Amino acid sequence: MKVKRAQKTEFTSISIPTALFKKVEKHIEDTGFPSVSGYVAFILRTLLSEDGNKKADYETELVKRRLRELGYL
Repeated sequence: MKVKRAQKTEFTSISIPTALFKKVEKHIEDTGFPSVSGYVAFILRTLLSEDGNKKADYETELVKRRLRELGYL
């Protein structure tokens, strides 16, 4: 039986204003997101998703609106 090995994920850094980082940090308290980086990665994956169904489109619009409120867009 072959065992699949997990691919090594590479990471990079991005810079955001400290004030924005602190807002996101406060926003994710008690949400289950382990870090600001994890939350931002989730948001970006959602925005960049190629899933064209209406639910995904609706959720994308909600995320975009929230990102605007946070100052990302």
